[in-house]
Amino acid sequence: MVSRVIPVDLFDLVIFGATGDLAQRKILPGLYRRFHAGQMPEGARIIGAARSDMDAEGFRAQVTKAIADFVDPAKHDAATIAAFLQSLDYVSVDATGEGGWDSLKAKVDPARINAFYFSVAPMLFGPLADRLKAHGIAGDQSRIVVEKPFGRDLASARALNATLAAHFEESQIYRIDHYLGKETVQNLMAVRFANILFEPLWNAQYIDHVQITVAETVGVGGRGSYYDKSGAMRDMVQNHLMQLLCLIAMEPPYHFDPDAVRDEKVKVIRALQPVPAADIVRGQYLGVKATAGRAEQPGYLADSENPDSRTESYIALKVQVANWRWQGTPFYLRTGKRLRGRASEIAITFKAPPHSIFDQEEASWRENVLVIRLQPDEGMNLKVMIKEPGPGGMRLVQVPLDMSFAEALGEDGADIPDAYERLIMDVIRGNQTLFMRGDEVEAAWAWTDPIIAGWEARGDRPRPYDAGSSGPEDALMLMHRDGRRWREIRE
Repeated sequence: MVSRVIPVDLFDLVIFGATGDLAQRKILPGLYRRFHAGQMPEGARIIGAARSDMDAEGFRAQVTKAIADFVDPAKHDAATIAAFLQSLDYVSVDATGEGGWDSLKAKVDPARINAFYFSVAPMLFGPLADRLKAHGIAGDQSRIVVEKPFGRDLASARALNATLAAHFEESQIYRIDHYLGKETVQNLMAVRFANILFEPLWNAQYIDHVQITVAETVGVGGRGSYYDKSGAMRDMVQNHLMQLLCLIAMEPPYHFDPDAVRDEKVKVIRALQPVPAADIVRGQYLGVKATAGRAEQPGYLADSENPDSRTESYIALKVQVANWRWQGTPFYLRTGKRLRGRASEIAITFKAPPHSIFDQEEASWRENVLVIRLQPDEGMNLKVMIKEPGPGGMRLVQVPLDMSFAEALGEDGADIPDAYERLIMDVIRGNQTLFMRGDEVEAAWAWTDPIIAGWEARGDRPRPYDAGSSGPEDALMLMHRDGRRWREIRE
């Protein structure tokens, strides 16, 4: 199967914070891959903007290194790299002052699509928006892209939305969550709404429960002081896991249209019930002593440089959606650092048939499970029961009907665009479907804030768990008391 590459219109993209980690690891390498694929039109320009005092050649040298470090060597074509570098420019800009703004204005062509990527701390969103408008750089058709975090609670999210709304219309604001750019996340909507096979079963009558897991093997070292002010609930659940839950639980939109899709997601968030303390488990990873085959690893308290920290590096919750479709079907969410393996997946477990015609003892019955893998190997599999081959009676076994994108789609499937590549191209196209709307962000915080306030008021401490494990023992009990089990996190 050959994937189609549809070029976008001519554009100028300004990246504020262009010398920062995110720009160097994800944004600029992703743009190079889109250039390599032929999606960027000739004449499109990428303008780096940051405090660093350098010229365009210095910036191009940085980007050359980023391409070498973060792009597949198979795409290291010298002529293509040279052509891409010629599309780059750089301006030294003072985000909170007046330096560099006239130079930036001279480089941005108002006759083409203008997009401004705020790859900076949220405290700079307001000053950047103010200066873009004050200097006449951003017009009524310009677009801005803002990175998370979108506040750290409802009050700050509202303030941030108000700051952006003072300068830009909602239709111009693209709040980026890279999870929504993943191929499998979008395929979830295709599987649900383009196949009659699943949608009639997509409700509490047929689905027993849903598990959403985002497990990481890394700790918080290097960003411990930042992470200690947020924790897993703010850093992962309020945005990434919330978005996955919405796509699973949402009603069919009337059309695959940005506001239609986002309307249905907001309805899900507003239908989430408050989560009681008994349905929440928080944890912190412990350190690992050096052994013959393993280096010493510090625990969370050392990584965060806060020996009395009560911030969670792991959280598991049982969540209920209070509507007709999902009444009685729990959603179990978990995410954590320093776990046994790296995996992001959604597992939808269907109920057993109301009556089995097979000998239960011989059948070793298991439910059907649809597993949607977001990483590391994007794809889907549906676990079904079949007869075990051979004589000796009707013995049932569970087997997967597996679809790896790399295998199913051939060579092109193995070259799935990175989430940032797809999302940035959607910004240029003016398509907001995969971006969060302001009321959606605020609704998520309105649900999250009482949960955080509850454990802070109780003075709860996170449960310790061993690095390289599946998390705290209490998280296992969260499922066991309901007669269910977490899916295994594999190394």
